[in-house]
Amino acid sequence: MIGEHKNEAVFLCLIAAICGAGWLPLCQTAILSWQNDDYTHILLILPISIVLILLQRRSLQRLLKWNVRGGSSLLAAALVIICITALTVSYLPEDVRLSIRMASLVLSWVGAFLLCFGSRAFRSALFPLLFMFGLVPLPTSVVNYIIAMLQQGSVWSAYVLFAACGVPVSVNGIFLKVPGLTVEVAKECSSIRSSSMLLVTTLVLVHLLLRSPWRKSLVVALALPLSLAKNGLRIFTIVMLGTKVDPGYLDGRLHHQGGILFFILALSVIFVVIWVLGKKENCVLSASRGVIQRESA
Repeated sequence: MIGEHKNEAVFLCLIAAICGAGWLPLCQTAILSWQNDDYTHILLILPISIVLILLQRRSLQRLLKWNVRGGSSLLAAALVIICITALTVSYLPEDVRLSIRMASLVLSWVGAFLLCFGSRAFRSALFPLLFMFGLVPLPTSVVNYIIAMLQQGSVWSAYVLFAACGVPVSVNGIFLKVPGLTVEVAKECSSIRSSSMLLVTTLVLVHLLLRSPWRKSLVVALALPLSLAKNGLRIFTIVMLGTKVDPGYLDGRLHHQGGILFFILALSVIFVVIWVLGKKENCVLSASRGVIQRESA
């Protein structure tokens, strides 16, 4: 018991020292995620990671063992990255520097965990430790590229729905043209915030509810096309209501605040897929146990 508390005390001291040294990128990332919708998902990462690790605390305590070599290597790697960034500060844009500094900060947290708790505990808590790299804000150029992809994907998703319903429609870049209306799927309509939230939520759900790596990968891979589909459905719904029912829908509450409804719809699909795969997974596990018991008998 004393050894466990010693490991935890050293770990907390290391984390406090690391956060003290890296307070500036931490503050910059917190402000960015609070003020910029493109980075809102970052606010979820650290609380979720901490909760997932605390849920495993009892099992992790049985695995505690110092790993000075492995942990020190990761801490040294983080320090080297910081030094290189400092030497090349005049050549790197501010957003790229922030990404690198946050990546090195998270790497140092992971290194402190490995040093104080050992390889077995590290492997057991691998998901929440890697999940913390979601704290790293992507450079603006990367975010803009993702937004452009979401815009194009949403346009074509909506196009498929219009065509399937027999509505004459044409596409020109990020513009959809239907009878009596031309719709621009602007950056604000790319749904990057809800797409990021959907991905984060899906990652956590598959970690908690599924065991098979390929099933987990399948559900996570479904998150992106599902995000495009729900945004296309949102565009389709607003346009159809605006052209067939009331033009007020084109700039009403459903347009500006209705994203949560389509997010819940997409998340419901994720839940259903996880439930189906989970049932199959349990059936396979039960069958495997039955075979093992028969062979043992």
